[in-house]
Amino acid sequence: MTPTASLSLPAASAMPLAMQRGLAVDSTSLDQLNHLAGRDSRAAIRETARQFEALFMRELLKSMREATESSGLMGDESAGLGTQMLDEQWALKMTGLPRGLGEMIERQLLLQTQPGAAGAAGAADAAPAAALALPPATATVRGPVAQPSASQAAFVSQHRQAAQQVERESGIPASFMIGKAAHETGWGRSPIRNADGSDSFNLFGIKATPGWRGRVAEITTTEYVNGAPQRMVQRFRAYDNPVEAFRDYARLIGRSPRYAEVMQNLHSPRAFAQEVQQAGYATDPRYASKLERVINATINVKRALG
Repeated sequence: MTPTASLSLPAASAMPLAMQRGLAVDSTSLDQLNHLAGRDSRAAIRETARQFEALFMRELLKSMREATESSGLMGDESAGLGTQMLDEQWALKMTGLPRGLGEMIERQLLLQTQPGAAGAAGAADAAPAAALALPPATATVRGPVAQPSASQAAFVSQHRQAAQQVERESGIPASFMIGKAAHETGWGRSPIRNADGSDSFNLFGIKATPGWRGRVAEITTTEYVNGAPQRMVQRFRAYDNPVEAFRDYARLIGRSPRYAEVMQNLHSPRAFAQEVQQAGYATDPRYASKLERVINATINVKRALG
């Protein structure tokens, strides 16, 4: 008899939401924790503690099973996959108990966020990785949150209000849009300018297609043709102010069938960036990884600014 015959598990609908999400050892669960961290840091710390407790319980069950396999006490080899899934479910079921390991981890993480305990609000993100050699699930980037540079802080502050306004209209996270603008303009250092040197306010590198009826700015830019960079003159849209740029970008992403998958992946900087590249927004073969990195930096700048 295998363990699956003698143990019954709760139905998925009866499990807590965190249990249905699974352990944070896959990119989907990590992305969900990243999104949670951006909305509720206390809830993210609690969920991170629960995840580490579940991982510990799973490894404990695995060690117990391996120690008794040779005696045949815990099932035959044909039950390998089912046994592994059962171990994971029972690990999740045994977590979150009062005064358990998860509460201890949560208390330590909360202490790290107190003034003077770790020197920075982002220290809680780095603490689990240092203690357990696992990826910091609540961190948007690997390691502690770095102090933003003056140019990064200024760029986010400058465009925060416009981005939040368009977020309310479109549903696209403000951090994603500001990060996209930061990537395209080098945090405002390399804006697209009109022929007279004035700012075109084109924060997103949107080109002037034949159907565009507004003003146009022509600049020399780098495009990738068959993977090779080439310099060429391109026509870009020009706007009267940054809000127009944010709205035009939101219309492009939100209404075009070409970017339908992008709008289905607003929960994760990584998924968002990958879908933007997949839709052909840019020709740079490393565009997705670059965009994800800048979006994560933008989220951390917003945290630092409060």
